[in-house]
Amino acid sequence: MPDHVHLLLTPNAKTISQVMNLIKGGFSHRLASNFPIWQRGFADHFILDADHWNSRIAYIHQNPVRANLTTAPEIYPYSSAYRPPTPEE
Repeated sequence: MPDHVHLLLTPNAKTISQVMNLIKGGFSHRLASNFPIWQRGFADHFILDADHWNSRIAYIHQNPVRANLTTAPEIYPYSSAYRPPTPEE
């Protein structure tokens, strides 16, 4: 998505806040910009079971479709649903 990101994370030795600080800080450092990139804070949701996991994956994959950036998640190159065309296609 051009204006936000969805991540499914499973932190082990760090809290979700620590992990988000590492992601945001690492990205900002590599970008080397003086402009603000990230909004303050983040939203977190605990995954309760396999059905909940699958619903979150479906939600994330459908995001670019709902935003009219693509007609199918598999053809949006910035998605974990992306499947590049094979040479036969």
